[in-house]
Amino acid sequence: MKPMTIRRLHSGPRMSQAVVCNGMVFLAGQVAEDTGQDVGGQTRQVLAAIDRLLAEAGSDKSRLLAAQIFLADMADLAAMNKVWEAWVAPGQTPARATVQAAMAGPHYKVEIVVTAAVA
Repeated sequence: MKPMTIRRLHSGPRMSQAVVCNGMVFLAGQVAEDTGQDVGGQTRQVLAAIDRLLAEAGSDKSRLLAAQIFLADMADLAAMNKVWEAWVAPGQTPARATVQAAMAGPHYKVEIVVTAAVA
């Protein structure tokens, strides 16, 4: 049996930003770098980071399998969904869950985790 190949991208002492294995890429939760923006601005930043990591792993948003979205406040759901719906590939939407969660810091409004197939 051929040994499984695991490729880790941007690894640190606590986590990797992405792990590629068995034709799939698993991304760590992505948050905004400029946390002074509203939830729409933060969501755009997060999705841009997801695009970059997926491309580096050999995938893209049309190959999303699952998404987990964490919001600091569910009152921001409509604003986040507006940005998400403009970004996600039409007809290629992943399985998705969205929940309110205590974030790592009060300045974060959204965190997104995705899993995708690798081309």
